[in-house]
Amino acid sequence: MTERLFFTHDHLTAELEVLACTPHEGGFAVTLQSTIFHPQGGGQPFDTGWLGDSQVLRVTQEADRVVHYVDQPVEPGPITARVDEQRRALYTRLHSAGHLIGNAGESLGWMPIKAHHWPGECKITFIRGEAAQIMDAEAIQQQINQWIAADYPRHMALEDGTREVGFGELPAYACGGTHVQALSELGEVTILGLSEKKGTLSVRYEIT
Repeated sequence: MTERLFFTHDHLTAELEVLACTPHEGGFAVTLQSTIFHPQGGGQPFDTGWLGDSQVLRVTQEADRVVHYVDQPVEPGPITARVDEQRRALYTRLHSAGHLIGNAGESLGWMPIKAHHWPGECKITFIRGEAAQIMDAEAIQQQINQWIAADYPRHMALEDGTREVGFGELPAYACGGTHVQALSELGEVTILGLSEKKGTLSVRYEIT
């Protein structure tokens, strides 16, 4: 099993251990003892970066392993890993903003069931709770603006392999993604619109 170091810290560089490197579709598939690279999953795209001089092009979760697809082979043993800082920062902000929208919806009696944090297509999907109130873009916008202004800090807990992430007094979510350390790092989050279809309501958003 690959240890996910990003579950407990935000390091973008680390000395890691290469366990195996095998040819794969014109490139190479690398497994590590532990990793700082987030694989695609949980609505969040994968990190990119470098293992030594080899470029990390894609990262996936396969069974209990995180697999890093690179452009040139690496040798088994110690290696310096670097995550693309700009890409990580964008996905971290998008994912954290999604949590706030989930919290805002829940405060109005809606239950988040799906999240998609990809640039240009971000949305959180809800279903009605028994006491669901009317949800509109302005109300959600005002609420998340207040939370960002309060600059709530992130808190994380890891127990029995399950990791929960929340901000300040807001309820935490079980989540394996990457997140800002405090809400002021989000910048401006804009609610683009809401759409309801077949019993679900989607909230679209972006960050600037």
